[in-house]
Amino acid sequence: MTDSRHRVPATVAALAVTVVLLASAAFAQEEAAAHPFDELTLELVAEGFVSPVVLTSAPGDERLFVADRTGQVYVLDQDGTRAEQPFLDIADRMVTLDPQYDERGLLGFAFHPDFAENGRAFVYYSAPLAEGAPEGWNHTAHLSAFTMLEDGSGLDPASEQVLLAIDQPQMNHNGGQVLFGHDGYLYLGLGDGGSANDVAEGHPPMGNGQDITTLLGSVLRLDVDVDEGYAIPADNPFVDGVELPADFEWSGDTARSEIFLWGLRNPYRFSVDRETGTLIVPDVGQNLWEEVNVVTGPGNLGWNLREGAFAFDPANPVSTPTEGVTTGPRGEELVEPVITYAHPGVIEGLDAPERGISISAGYVYRGSAIPDLVGHYVFGDWSQSFTAPGGKLFVATTDETGGWEIIHDRQLDEFVLAFGEDDAGEIYVLTTEQAGPQGDTGKVYRVVGGE
Repeated sequence: MTDSRHRVPATVAALAVTVVLLASAAFAQEEAAAHPFDELTLELVAEGFVSPVVLTSAPGDERLFVADRTGQVYVLDQDGTRAEQPFLDIADRMVTLDPQYDERGLLGFAFHPDFAENGRAFVYYSAPLAEGAPEGWNHTAHLSAFTMLEDGSGLDPASEQVLLAIDQPQMNHNGGQVLFGHDGYLYLGLGDGGSANDVAEGHPPMGNGQDITTLLGSVLRLDVDVDEGYAIPADNPFVDGVELPADFEWSGDTARSEIFLWGLRNPYRFSVDRETGTLIVPDVGQNLWEEVNVVTGPGNLGWNLREGAFAFDPANPVSTPTEGVTTGPRGEELVEPVITYAHPGVIEGLDAPERGISISAGYVYRGSAIPDLVGHYVFGDWSQSFTAPGGKLFVATTDETGGWEIIHDRQLDEFVLAFGEDDAGEIYVLTTEQAGPQGDTGKVYRVVGGE
C-alpha cells in the first residue's frame, strides 16, 4: 500500500496535449452505463479479524485459510465458523506493529501444490532487523517454510526453515505476495524497500526497482522442491549472468538469478489465472497512478523510470513528464500495463478515471456460482484517502481488440486489504475499518451474484 507520509497536494498542473494523446490509448477502461455486475453483492462470511491480508485454500480442501497481519493463520469452514486454535501463530517472531498504520506483518501465505503429501506451507513476514544488517534499517523480511504437526492440527511453528532473509531499509513497500505458478515454482513479490521515489537510504542512485543486483523491487521465482533452501529455475532471466552497463551505479557486481520480474514499487498482491497460468501483477503507485500488468514471461515493469504508463521524475514526483519512457537501463523494453487509473483529485486536464490510491489486486474469476463473471478480472483498491475507509470493487474484462477495460466500479465503506480465492475458484474480499492493524473490524466477504 502507499505510505501516508508522502501524500501530495489535491491538484497537479494540467498535462501537455501529447500526454493526453498518450493517455487516450492507456485508458480504455471507460465505464458502461449499466451492467449485470451491478447486481453483485458481498456476502459476509466471517468477522472479528484485525487486518486480514490473505485468504486461500489448500489443494482439494474446501476450507478457507485466512492470514491476519498480526501473525496468525486461521481456519474457516465455508459457513465462516472459525477453528478454536490458529492453524499457525508466529506473532512472537515478528516486529511490533504500529496500530495507527503499518505495512509490515504477516504478509504472505501459500500452500505447496503437493501439500496433501508433504505438509509444507510458505510464509512471508516482517521479523526484527537481523544482526549484521545495515545500521538504521527497519527490519528483515523472512520467506520461511513450515510443516504440519504430527497430529495434523496445524503447522508446527518449531519447523520453520528460513529460505530467504531480506533486510528492508524502511517500514513500507514490503510486497508480500507468495504463490505457486502453473510451472510449480514459488513466486515472491518484494517492494522497493520503502520511503518515497525509490531514492532514500538503502536505495541506490538508479533505485532498487531498476537495480537487478538487489532483490528489492522485484518478483522472485524459486524452486523450493529441494532438500534445503531453494534452487534457481534454469530459465530465470539472469541465471547465466548479464552485462551491466558501466554508466549506471549498480549496488552489486552481478544480477540476482532469483529475479523473474523487476522494476516494481510494491507488488503487494498479484495472482495467477488458474485456467491459463498467466500472472496478473498490479503494482501499487505513488502519487498519481495505479497499474495492472499481464505477465507471460520475465520483464521490466518500469518503476522508478515510470509510474503507471507515464514517465516518472524522482525529483518532481507530483507531475508527469511529457516524454515517454519505453526502455530500461540495459535497453530492454518495458512491460506496458493493461490498466492504469489515476488517484482522486490529483490530475487536471486529462480525461482519466480517478479510482483510488493503492491497488489491492484480485483474481480472474474461474468459479461456477456466477457464470457471467467467468474470465473477468475482479479486483479493487484500498481506499480513496488515508483519513476514511473508502475502498473500491472493480470488474475488468478484455475488449474486442484485446485491450482491457473496467466495466464495474463500486464504492465501499471499508478499507479493501486484499482479495482471496478458494479451491473452487470463488472470490473473497478482505476488509477492515481501520487504516492500521488494530481493533477487530476485519471482515471476510464472498462475492456472490444478485438475486
